[in-house]
Amino acid sequence: MNDIVTVQEAVTAFADFIEPTDAELDAIETEMPVILADVDLLDAYITTLDRTPSELDARRLRRARRRALAARVELTRRSATDLGVGA
Repeated sequence: MNDIVTVQEAVTAFADFIEPTDAELDAIETEMPVILADVDLLDAYITTLDRTPSELDARRLRRARRRALAARVELTRRSATDLGVGA
């Protein structure tokens, strides 16, 4: 018979190394508008999965796509400015 043991000690032994660094947290904060726009777009898609999209659903999808695209364009523009490209 094999014993079942926990690996809590092995997991918590490296807990300090698992935390994100300040640079990673800054990158997440920078990309948050894109992440939120993508979540809104996915939500719009999910609401239309089990039915034929109505005109209201189609408008919601179009708005969500435009917001996601605008967020990506803004992130790209800001990244290019930070790198000094096109300045």
